[in-house]
Amino acid sequence: MNVMVFDIETIPDLESGRLLYGLEGLSDEDTAKSMFALREQATGRDFLAHPLHRIAAISVVLANSKGVKVWSLGDRDASEKQIVERFFKGLERYTPTLVSWNGGGFDLPVLNYRALKLGVEAPRYWDVGDDDRNFRYNNYLARFHWRHIDLMDVISGYQGRAVAPLDMIATMLGFPGKMGMDGSKVWETWLAGGIDEIRNYCETDVLNTYLVYLRFELIRGHYTKDQYAAACDSLKTMLEKSEASHLGEFLQQWNSANG
Repeated sequence: MNVMVFDIETIPDLESGRLLYGLEGLSDEDTAKSMFALREQATGRDFLAHPLHRIAAISVVLANSKGVKVWSLGDRDASEKQIVERFFKGLERYTPTLVSWNGGGFDLPVLNYRALKLGVEAPRYWDVGDDDRNFRYNNYLARFHWRHIDLMDVISGYQGRAVAPLDMIATMLGFPGKMGMDGSKVWETWLAGGIDEIRNYCETDVLNTYLVYLRFELIRGHYTKDQYAAACDSLKTMLEKSEASHLGEFLQQWNSANG
């Protein structure tokens, strides 16, 4: 079975903001400030509506019988469309079980809007049984199906008042949790030209999500304790072989958290 854990990082969609709010002529920074302010006036908080998020990075962990690996889609100079296309092409190729933390509430809706704007085709993702009968009762779109597992949604019992942030749960379980920055810092990091930092941060977030997923597979009886330990060891081996400093730091913090 192919398992693809994913996470996205976003920045304001300045093009749409200028179009919707008449912000032509403003700098990128001032356009974003205006978008945040208008959103706060309307809702009491400055977190932008889903259609006004532009994807800066998508990181994935792919696990299957061949092993496990983590990477960010596209190279550092890839366009948003290229990144989104790579994500949906991965679904076409592997038909994986998708795993996320709040993916149903944020990541997938944003991807839906971006695919709509950018004209990215994703027939496998949108299939609900018309093309493949196996998707009728288990597809990527239905909240209570298992082809996409939103761990935050599932573990909270689908109760909004019971949800928790990934950092809290990962840290509670002895995993590294947030490293380097958090989502609120992505825009200022982007303005400073820090795409590498954003991609690295996204990769550590998706590693935390993968580790929570492994623990979830243990508690629901899909892994024995030995299988769970083997999956963790496989990830550690991959991290040990990596030359990327942020992955080495992730491993170091994981080991330190467990004595």
